[in-house]
Formats: sequence, C-alpha cells, structure tokens
Amino acid sequence: MLRILIALTALSLAPVCTPAQNDTGPGTDVAAIHKLMGRYTKAVDSLDVHELSEIWSHAPEVSFIYPLGEEDGFEAIEKHVFEDVMGGMFSTRDLQVLRTAVHVNGVVAWAEFHWIFHATMQKDNSAVITHGVETQIYRRENGTWRLVHVHYSEDPKTAAQ
Repeated sequence: MLRILIALTALSLAPVCTPAQNDTGPGTDVAAIHKLMGRYTKAVDSLDVHELSEIWSHAPEVSFIYPLGEEDGFEAIEKHVFEDVMGGMFSTRDLQVLRTAVHVNGVVAWAEFHWIFHATMQKDNSAVITHGVETQIYRRENGTWRLVHVHYSEDPKTAAQ
C-alpha cells in the first residue's frame, strides 16, 4: 500500500498533460517508453521471460495489480503473472495496445492505454478475447527506464464497441 501511495504522490506532483501536449514533451524519453511498451507487448506475446527481466526493475518494491490479485517483486510477477497465467492458461497470446498516452516527469514516467488481448486457452483450444485498460509506471534507474508497476483491469466500454 505504501508503494501505491508513493506512486500516487509522485503522480499528483507531476504537471498535468493531455496526451497531445505530452507527445510534444521530452521526446527522447517518450520515445524510450513507447519502445519499452513495444518490447513488453512482444514479450507477453512470446512469453519471453528474459526480455521481461530486462524491461522490469528488480527493486523489491515493483508490483503488478490485476483481476486475479497482486504480486510484489519481479520474481513473483514473473512466476505468477507470466509463467502461471500467461503461459499456464494460454497457448497463444496477442496483445494489441490502443490509444496510448505517455507522460514523463523527471525520473518518473507513466503510460495509460487500452488493450485487446486475443488468446487461445490451453485447456480446450477455445479462443478468448478480453479488453482492458492499463497504467504502467516507469522509473529511470542508472540512466535506463525500467517498469516498476502495472495496474490493469477489464474495460467493458471498449468490449462493447
């Protein structure tokens, strides 16, 4: 809970930016976050835990909140979210990111987006399509952007479209 309060405090101190204003902001940092998001999407699709390991921070306070629960620390995220859920439930994955807004403020950045996830269930080969909305928080560590927090939930509004 403390890490969420810290993240919310950092975000509340950040200048308010609309996505259009943000896109003209600190271009190299915005581009770097977009690139990391692309790597993240490919790593989810291919279940490349080595790539995920390079994207995520390995600081103890990293976290992942999703409909099935909360994970703390990269090892728990890797095991429970990616190996058990993404790898254990789905034989194929295709994560498509839509309507992205990236905001950068010093050593903190956050991305907001909607997504569509196409997958095949391992248990019966049935097709699954889910829609969600996600926030990712990044922190610059030793000059490199790293993912430190993900929070996603279903997006019934996008699903209805």
